[in-house]
Amino acid sequence: MRFGRQMETLSISKVLPAVDGELICGSAEVAVNSVSTNSKEIRNGALFVPIKGEKFDGHAFIGEAFAAGAVATLTSEHYAGPIAVRCKNKVHIKVADTKVALQQLAAYYRKKFNIPVVGITGSVGKTSTKEMIASVLAARFNVHKTTGNLNGQIGLPLTMFGLKRSHDVAVVEMGISEFGEMEKLLTIAKPTCAVITNIGVTHIENLHTKENIFNEKFKIAGSLGKDGCLFVNGDDEILRNVPKSGDFRVVTFGLKNNCDFTARDIAFEDGKTTFEAVHNGKSQRFEIPTIGEHNVYNALVAIAIGRFMGMSEAQIQAGLLQFKNLDMRQNVYHLRGVTLIDDSYNANPDSMKSALAVLAQIGRGKRKVAILADMLELGDMAEELHFDVGAFAANVDVDVLVTVGGLAKFIAKGADSAKGNVATYPFLSNEEAFACLKGLIQPEDCILVKGSRGMHMEEIARAVISLYKK
Repeated sequence: MRFGRQMETLSISKVLPAVDGELICGSAEVAVNSVSTNSKEIRNGALFVPIKGEKFDGHAFIGEAFAAGAVATLTSEHYAGPIAVRCKNKVHIKVADTKVALQQLAAYYRKKFNIPVVGITGSVGKTSTKEMIASVLAARFNVHKTTGNLNGQIGLPLTMFGLKRSHDVAVVEMGISEFGEMEKLLTIAKPTCAVITNIGVTHIENLHTKENIFNEKFKIAGSLGKDGCLFVNGDDEILRNVPKSGDFRVVTFGLKNNCDFTARDIAFEDGKTTFEAVHNGKSQRFEIPTIGEHNVYNALVAIAIGRFMGMSEAQIQAGLLQFKNLDMRQNVYHLRGVTLIDDSYNANPDSMKSALAVLAQIGRGKRKVAILADMLELGDMAEELHFDVGAFAANVDVDVLVTVGGLAKFIAKGADSAKGNVATYPFLSNEEAFACLKGLIQPEDCILVKGSRGMHMEEIARAVISLYKK
């Protein structure tokens, strides 16, 4: 959804200076109770923010927004004629750039709340980490968190508008894909503590090198004060070198490299993971209702932040047990005769390998079928990185590999090149792949579906569910 939750009421007289706006129509006494960038998802009393995109200009939908219940709009198209016709006496606020104004208003709104804000960035795992942290904190606090994919220059402002006086803490994703983006997000969210999950090759097409990716993501620490804390993956080859001396604390989490929070004796069984978390020489056994080594990393940083927030071990464990994967993110379905791991929401090389490791764990003793599609935004490294994923699939003993897309054929080539006995089937479309799958799938198979968002692999996951539902 493109709107924030119901927000604390703001009068237009407060909005105007926050966005450097000029009231060109309507009354400054009008109050707004939500902000939306989508005219089809307007609440009564909303402020509509029309955004100019590649395909559509939101200004064309101002009239529709008012008809749906909006009471005010921002505008960077200042035409007296159309304004008079479509919205007599409705509030219009003239701004230089509606996207910038949205961010300015969100930054102003954020300052109204003197609460901890946990900002999360990284190349892989932002959403699952956010969900794990929010689940832990919810065992003691009233938590506001990012929903959907509202974590960028338009999404993050909408997330911040969901803050209310009743909230004790916010947990927000901060996703970047280009130079200079984190500074904008930092101004909006002002995190009091921050998490960097890892530094991978996601968005390397725009940012060019892993060092650039680190430098951009590390800017998330720019708002941390002396009481703030940066939590970093101490097993990451770049993050483990983050200096611990500075204006804020740095806490590491991981499975090796002498991290501040680490785990040992990890066990996967019956869809759950148990492990012993170790900190300052003391250990405590925890359980999470999902599997995968990557989820142990998520749990460790959630435990670390829970301790940072003064929570007891019992509260932290209670919060971990409430964790749930979001749709299309490693959802496990036990269907009629087969097991499906739907991880179709998105993909990059690191998350592909994590998902294949989960397939190996869940599918132990069964035939393992991986249906993998193109990973996008990898630039000149795309073919090499796809090939590497294929070799990894072979090394974790995937039995059948079905690929979808022009780049994913290199996953098949990587699997073919590795030692093993993987049967590979490359296709260019979801339709072709599923037509083949109907003849390939056997009783008791364990099936993984994963690919970049633009490949729409959820279509295959839903088709498998429909075909094999009980």
